Amino acid sequence: MKAIVYTEYGNADVLKYTDVEKPVPKDNQVLIKVKAVSLNAADWHIMRAEPFMARLYSGLFKPKFTILGADISGTVEAVGKVVTQFKPGDDVYGDIALYGFGGLAEYVCAVENAIAMKPDKISFEEASAIPMAAMTAMQGLRDAGKVQPGQKVLINGASGGVGTFALQFAKMYGAVVTAVCSTGNTEQARFLGADYVIDYKKEDFTKNGLQYDLILGANGYHTLQDYKRSLSPKGIYIMSGGTNGQMFQALILGPWFSLGGKKKIISLSASSNQKVLTEIKELVELGKITPLIDRKYPLSDAASAMRYLEEGHAKGKIVITV
Repeated sequence: MKAIVYTEYGNADVLKYTDVEKPVPKDNQVLIKVKAVSLNAADWHIMRAEPFMARLYSGLFKPKFTILGADISGTVEAVGKVVTQFKPGDDVYGDIALYGFGGLAEYVCAVENAIAMKPDKISFEEASAIPMAAMTAMQGLRDAGKVQPGQKVLINGASGGVGTFALQFAKMYGAVVTAVCSTGNTEQARFLGADYVIDYKKEDFTKNGLQYDLILGANGYHTLQDYKRSLSPKGIYIMSGGTNGQMFQALILGPWFSLGGKKKIISLSASSNQKVLTEIKELVELGKITPLIDRKYPLSDAASAMRYLEEGHAKGKIVITV
């Protein structure tokens, strides 16, 4: 089968389109004929081994997972002998990051609790754009942030994968939402329901004197002091993405900033969850949540897709068709 393989850390030039053996499912796995894969910041971090601690998962000196791609959609071709939830012919989607990635290929094996039935009435490309970003947004706002109706919520990085879902979830939960994005994405943010939009090229939300009950940082960079200043007295800042420096500060310094006051700084560690995937499937089918795709690439041009991801200006998700 064809796959995108890399054997050393680096930029997108390390990605090679080549032939590899078709995988065989273990007893607890399903074999999926991949139809589409979406890229996430996680793919980029693993490819480049940045920050350095990413190597603790992916391999200290060289990658132990040689095929990237976590968010997949496709059709079940075969199942292991202890699999009970799926059968050949089922259309599925899911996030396989915790199980070694592997989605940038014509076939991939996945444990059954990492996938769910694909939402009806949307394409495989749209389905692949959902899992990691939507679960991160839902778990960040609902589970970590405990968002409540009427709260003031700010989404920093509202035009990217996580940000577009976070904006929709925040509105669905009844929050008053401020979206922070670049000039070219302000209309998209309003289309998704933002009550207020801040163009970060024209205004720094951390210096305008406004405060928010919950800030979800999906992109961009501000110091923890900046975020803390923009929080209401019992506000919560949730770091779900951004620059390496931002992630380092939230992981290492966040707990110290939270001490001695009622403001909280949380480094979000979202996880693949079949229950949440099924919940999101139902919301998509009800029309409450919509995946947005910026660009599509063929599998053979995955390196170009990764270069575009690295630029950091995608409007929604980047999808690779297989």
